[in-house]
Amino acid sequence: MNRVSGLLRAAPRAFAPSASARAYSVSKLTLLGHLASDPEVRTTKNEKEYIAYTVATTNYPPPPPGPDGTRPESTSSFHKIFSFSDGANNYIKTLRKGALVYVEANFELRETRETTENGEILGVQRQVFCRHETLRVIKHSKKTEGESSGESSE
Repeated sequence: MNRVSGLLRAAPRAFAPSASARAYSVSKLTLLGHLASDPEVRTTKNEKEYIAYTVATTNYPPPPPGPDGTRPESTSSFHKIFSFSDGANNYIKTLRKGALVYVEANFELRETRETTENGEILGVQRQVFCRHETLRVIKHSKKTEGESSGESSE
């Protein structure tokens, strides 16, 4: 056995069942799109300021042609992102609608159930909650184009 193959065999497997109990799972969302509106400053119930902003993305490629040969237009999706980082918020506040941004966010699926008084489920609403992690401006909107591009992270 040569030295290299011995080293390769000794390397731990990344997804082994005996992995450390401190291993974590991650749900990450990466977006490249335009700000759909200017970021909004909001306040929590505990009077902590946060920023909410929406990134619009276009679903590409467009859907396949229908039976008549016409291709429907691509659709857009709007992603609401929440930032609770004071340092990032100061930068995000300066951005304007239309800026092309690269965003990384953690996300979780939240579910709320609407029930009657006797506990009967009327409906379930699912919502994706996206928490800002990083943002990089690819191109400023025309309103702020003279400013330098930068990066923000939590």
